[in-house]
Amino acid sequence: MLRISKMTDYGTVVMTQLAQNPQRRYSARELAEEVHIGVPTVSKILKILERGGLLDAQRGKNGGYTLAREPQGITVAQVIRAMEGPIALTECASEDLQCDQEDSCTVQTNWQRLNKAIMRALEEVSLAEMNTPISVEGVQSHTLEFYREPKKAAL
Repeated sequence: MLRISKMTDYGTVVMTQLAQNPQRRYSARELAEEVHIGVPTVSKILKILERGGLLDAQRGKNGGYTLAREPQGITVAQVIRAMEGPIALTECASEDLQCDQEDSCTVQTNWQRLNKAIMRALEEVSLAEMNTPISVEGVQSHTLEFYREPKKAAL
């Protein structure tokens, strides 16, 4: 199963909350209360996202965090990269090829193709879009159709 980490998931939730009101400056405590995640976790996430260039931080009494760009200009892929580093499904799909099987592997180019397709999908969704409700039923039916295992023939 492919999964992003819980911290990255929370990072996306925090960024999506900031995108709802991009002009507002939020403290870590305010964000934590609004997204129902502990203050220490939110503080850690905010620091990571600031280092990743996605947030601007202002210190002091009226300080807090704001998005570094408009919500339409920040993609889910950028949030994932800021939280986890480069996105790669397999070692051979990463930027630093370090696979012992590289010279003889017959599936490397297909993993790279799949990785690029997933990257395109993640790059196409902005924080602004993450705040737009969609039909979960439509998403699930497409996802389930794609991943559903074939029925086994009766014996």
